[in-house]
Amino acid sequence: MANVALLSNPNSTGNRSILPEVRSYCVKNSDVFHYEVDDVDEIAKALETIARVKPKVLVINGGDGTVQAALTELYHGGHFGDNPPPVAVLPNGKTNLIALDLGAEGNPLKALERIVEMAKHDLHEHLVDRELIALSDGEEGSKVVLGMFLGGAGLSEFILYCRHKIYPLGLPNTAAHILTAFAALASVLFGLRAKFLPNRPSPIKISLIRDGQYSGNFAVLIVTTLEKLLLMKRFVRSKQGKGRMQFMAIDQQTGAILRFIWAVVSGRLGKTAQKGIHFEHGDMIRIEGKNSNVLMDGELFQAQEGHPIVLKTTKPVSFLRLAA
Repeated sequence: MANVALLSNPNSTGNRSILPEVRSYCVKNSDVFHYEVDDVDEIAKALETIARVKPKVLVINGGDGTVQAALTELYHGGHFGDNPPPVAVLPNGKTNLIALDLGAEGNPLKALERIVEMAKHDLHEHLVDRELIALSDGEEGSKVVLGMFLGGAGLSEFILYCRHKIYPLGLPNTAAHILTAFAALASVLFGLRAKFLPNRPSPIKISLIRDGQYSGNFAVLIVTTLEKLLLMKRFVRSKQGKGRMQFMAIDQQTGAILRFIWAVVSGRLGKTAQKGIHFEHGDMIRIEGKNSNVLMDGELFQAQEGHPIVLKTTKPVSFLRLAA
C-alpha cells in the first residue's frame, strides 16, 4: 500500500505549470497514490477510493476551494471511519495560508518529496491538531462548510478586489498582494473612491457567544483557527482561548488602521491592548448585516437580514507539519 495519497485538482491555477512534474514523480514513486479530480464535486468519490489504500498521509494539491471541499468531505464523509489520516497541504494556492501555517513553503514538488520521505518513518512528532471552522446559517439541517480562515468586512472586499482586478494582470503573487495593500490603504485610510479601488465595507455586527458583541464599520475582520497568518509570525492566542476560534477586528478609523500597521511592522501586534483593535475568542460567532460578505478559504458567503452567518469550531483534526 502507498504511504502517501495525493489528491490533485488539475484545474487549480497553481497546478497548470507544476502538475506535469508531479505526475511524473508519482509514476516513478510507488509510495504515492495519485488521484486527480476535475471538479470539487468528485472529491467524495476520490476520498472513498483513497480510503481503500489506507495511506499514512493525505496530501491536498489544489487551490483554496479544493482544500475546503476536501476538509469538508473528510470531516463529514466518514470514509476513513474513526481514524482519518493526517492532512498535509501543498503550497500551491495564491495565498497558501493553511500550507504556511503547517510549514509548507516554496516549490510544491519539493514539499511533496519531503512528505513522502517523512511518511517512511514515525510521524508522531510531526503531527499537530487544528480545529476547523464550521460555517452555516445556523438552521438545523443546513449545509455546513468547513475551513480554517475567514475574512470579512473590508478584508473580504480586498481579497475579491485582488482576485478580480489584480491577479488578472499576471503579476507575481508578492507584487499582487503589495499592490492590493496600497489600494486598500488608499480606500480605507484616505477615503479615496474610484472604479479601480476596492469597495468600502458595509456595517456588520459580530456576536461572540460568552465574550461580547461588536457592531459597526470594520476595515478588517479575521476569524481563524490557524496559528500563523500573513503579516504575523503567530496569531495571538490567549491561554483561556486556546483551542477555540480566534477573532480580530479593526475599526474603520484612521487612527486604528495606523496603530495596526505600526503594530505589525514593529512586531507588537496583540502584546498590548490598543484602541480600535479587537482580539477575542469564542465557541460561536454570529456575523449579521445586510449584504455582509465573508470569504472562508477563498469561497464567498453572504449574510442577509434575518439570515446570519454562524461559525462554530469542530473537534480537532490531525495535520502534518513540515516545519521543525
